[in-house]
Amino acid sequence: MGLFDWLFGPKVAQISVQEAHDLLKGNNPPLIVDVRQPEETKAGIVAKAVLLPLPDLDRRMEELPRERPILLICRSGNRSQTAARKLAKAGYEVQNVAGGMMAWDSARLPVRVSKKR
Repeated sequence: MGLFDWLFGPKVAQISVQEAHDLLKGNNPPLIVDVRQPEETKAGIVAKAVLLPLPDLDRRMEELPRERPILLICRSGNRSQTAARKLAKAGYEVQNVAGGMMAWDSARLPVRVSKKR
């Protein structure tokens, strides 16, 4: 293992928000995992996303299906990139949603808003 891999983990493919949205509407959609904290999702979360905050990823990783591709998203794409590298290193098929929810919202793609207060 090289120093780069040790520091940063495996290289992870990036996917645009529009490509992610299109995949999620398909017949065999990937799982989308939002790694933000719950309080960050008040303004909305991708409709079929599973919330799994980054600090919980290591202990809950085995809950994720290995047989299904996974898209990762956060606010800007940085935390989801970290999560994607961890999952890729563990053998999961992953892509990071470039630009995160900021790009998703800018593209005016649909979200669900929690009714909890």
